[in-house]
Amino acid sequence: MRRIRPLILFGIGGLIYMLLEVVARGRTHWTMFIVGGVAFFLIGCINEKYRSMALAKQMVIGSAVITLLEFVCGCIVNLLLGWNVWDYSNMPFNLLGQICLPFSILWFLLSAIAVVLDDWIRHLLWGEEMPRYKLF
Repeated sequence: MRRIRPLILFGIGGLIYMLLEVVARGRTHWTMFIVGGVAFFLIGCINEKYRSMALAKQMVIGSAVITLLEFVCGCIVNLLLGWNVWDYSNMPFNLLGQICLPFSILWFLLSAIAVVLDDWIRHLLWGEEMPRYKLF
């Protein structure tokens, strides 16, 4: 069972991210399943390894991870392949239209939800103990 945990967490993260996109902008793209899955899995790894780390620090790291994934994916699918999955060119403080400060702030906030959701999934599916959170 331990071997398939990463796949389960990846799949849950990918599906949730695609659902969020459909709700927020009315559409999504299959690549968002991959980005969302990888992001959720990595945030979960950070959460698992550094359980005593303050939630705010996990949120900063989570935001950085998601922003980096978004930039790498955007450079490939939008700039290199021309699929135009998203374009932040109209947003303030954007880099090549692939990432921008407002969405990095959104990723910061969503990272808190991802950390807590990761803990709940681990608790419900595998009986892991729920941590006590400290904000700072």
